[in-house]
Amino acid sequence: MLIRASICWVLLMILAIALGAIRQSLLVPYLGAARGHVVGTLCLCLAVFLTTLALIPWLHPKDEADAWRIGLLWAGLVIAFEFLAGHFVFGAPWGQLLADYDVSSGRVWILVPFTTAVAPWLATRLRRL
Repeated sequence: MLIRASICWVLLMILAIALGAIRQSLLVPYLGAARGHVVGTLCLCLAVFLTTLALIPWLHPKDEADAWRIGLLWAGLVIAFEFLAGHFVFGAPWGQLLADYDVSSGRVWILVPFTTAVAPWLATRLRRL
């Protein structure tokens, strides 16, 4: 299951990068930085959930605890990728990376790791209905 979960996470990251490019090239110029961030983040959350819903039969968690393990693994990888690649590969300062988590200033990026953590559990429950 760990290998399948890792493959799915890579697919989710490719999706996130593609949607990030769309956000920067289309949403931000049209909506502005603040609204573009919110709309882009919500679109990514929806895409993560729908992709997880489609992939959960292939992931085949044994139970809800397995689904939570997948989600927590993914969320941890998202945060690690964001901070490590963001800082060491793309050169973003730590303060800029942390600023995306400042809900009081209109930044809603915290929804992405939250959605990523919850999506496998929710998808598993919905598929079993």
